[in-house]
Amino acid sequence: MDRNQATGLILFAAVILVYSFFFASTPEIPEVETATTTQSESIQSNGANQPAITETISESDSILDAARLAKYGALASITVGEEETLTLENDLIQVEISSKGAQVTKVILKEYKSWKMEPLELFNEESSKMDFIIESKNGPIDLNDLYFTPTVNSSLDEDGKTIQTLTLKAGTESGQIIQTYTLADGSYQVHKSFEIDRYQGVFTGNALALNWEDQVIAQESNLAESRRQAQLNYYTTSGSFDNLGAGNDLETETIPEPVKWVGFSQRFFTAAMIADTEFQSVTITQSTPEADSTIVRNMATSLSIPLQEGKAGFTYYFGPDQYNTLKKVTDGFEDNVDMGYFFVSWVNKYIIVNLFAFLEKFFTNYGVIIIIIVFLIKLALFPLTYKSYIGMAKMRVIKPEIDELKEKYGDDATKMQQEQMKLFSKLGVSPISGCLPMVLQMPFLFAMFFFFPNAIELRQESFLWANDLSTYDVFFKLPFTIPFYGSHVSMFTLLMTVSQIIYTHFNNQLTTATGPMKNLGYIMPVMFMFILNSYPAGLSFYYFVSNMVTFGQQALIKLFVDDEKIRAKVEESKAKNVNKKKSKFQQKLEDAMKAADSTRKK
Repeated sequence: MDRNQATGLILFAAVILVYSFFFASTPEIPEVETATTTQSESIQSNGANQPAITETISESDSILDAARLAKYGALASITVGEEETLTLENDLIQVEISSKGAQVTKVILKEYKSWKMEPLELFNEESSKMDFIIESKNGPIDLNDLYFTPTVNSSLDEDGKTIQTLTLKAGTESGQIIQTYTLADGSYQVHKSFEIDRYQGVFTGNALALNWEDQVIAQESNLAESRRQAQLNYYTTSGSFDNLGAGNDLETETIPEPVKWVGFSQRFFTAAMIADTEFQSVTITQSTPEADSTIVRNMATSLSIPLQEGKAGFTYYFGPDQYNTLKKVTDGFEDNVDMGYFFVSWVNKYIIVNLFAFLEKFFTNYGVIIIIIVFLIKLALFPLTYKSYIGMAKMRVIKPEIDELKEKYGDDATKMQQEQMKLFSKLGVSPISGCLPMVLQMPFLFAMFFFFPNAIELRQESFLWANDLSTYDVFFKLPFTIPFYGSHVSMFTLLMTVSQIIYTHFNNQLTTATGPMKNLGYIMPVMFMFILNSYPAGLSFYYFVSNMVTFGQQALIKLFVDDEKIRAKVEESKAKNVNKKKSKFQQKLEDAMKAADSTRKK
């Protein structure tokens, strides 16, 4: 036996001795027993004590019942019960609903994982709170205070899809409140209906008020990008889409007209409510909790759902921001995905989205899909690329004539411009012939700038060293942070920058650009290197591949078109245009330049 065991045994024995001496002496035992017996006999023979206890308990219950009755009136009896969690589930989502209040408490998207590779909870009880309130003669009633009895059944629709229906009822002899949830297979939409059966004179309001507060859970590793793209969106019944943007300060807006839907949208996912008819008195609020890295943004809405004969309905959408999926939900719902400004959005909506959907059927590697898309777009735009090359080549071969004009009229800018216009007309050369085809290709370049940061198709898809094409690739980590650049090096962005600088050098050999314009081509790639270093790897990879394909196209054109052939065409045009009269446009342009020059001299 060691020291600790011996010490423990001695202390244990000491406790027993002390207890026996002070609390367990023999003379006291009969008195305790007698007292106990006497008290029992007294209670049995004379019920004076027992009614006192019963009276106290009854009085306490009566106070609680009276308070409950005063607050809830005819609904008082259904404010007591046991909470139960019910689950509606299909192949895409799992929705948990509480029997207390009949409210959605958790949503899991089964096809997706969080950036930590955990089940993706779009929201849960801790992050989201919904309060449905209706006016009664006893005051506002929060449905979360009522207990409902659930029943679940399944059926088949006309297409053979399984439809699960969860019905929750809370009622008394005076009537009942019925809330019903419906979920079909293959759908991210959960329809909810609300109905008051009887309860004449109990409810005084003609609308169901909702307060929904949601702490949008961060699902991506790049929190800054998620916050930049998180928006509280809405769509009015008149067909207008708008939102509270990406500001970090507290923002609140009251929408002056009825609303069709409200959506809490983060980068790749949306939780939304879509009215069967309309939402009224809609107020939206958002703020950014800078110190909490688990939350993208705090979003909230308060709105009114009109009751028609005691009934109302709306649809929840819990799912991904996938353009083709959102487009099938309701009018304007696809606008939860930012496809860019109106002059480039058509490229994404009608070309890129459909190309991705088509190629996904045949390829599983999204790096390969991006390469194929580059080739298809470049092939479609090849006629413009060809015209651009020829236009720049013509300007290059007439450079000696332009240099002569500069020597002759270099000190008179207006005269120089006039003579250049005459030269271009005489030689059949347009100064914009090389630029215009490039301008026509710009919508495709800008469209990609919006598409890739919002393409859920690239989320958690790897390619080469990039673990996730929807965020920046980290080729290696820097031990310090460079302002406006970051603390990592994106290799795809670096490759894009190098290829763009080489392309600029190659392109300068084909043009007559000099001075600042020539150097600008080298500055822009470096600027974009800083901008795109924290953008999705898929975007930088697209631009890199696009540059490489452009090199190939220009090399191919150069094999079949050389400067001598172009010079021959210019001389041919020169011979034809010897006696050519000035066009009305050219004459007006010259007159305008002369007027401007005379005004300047005055």
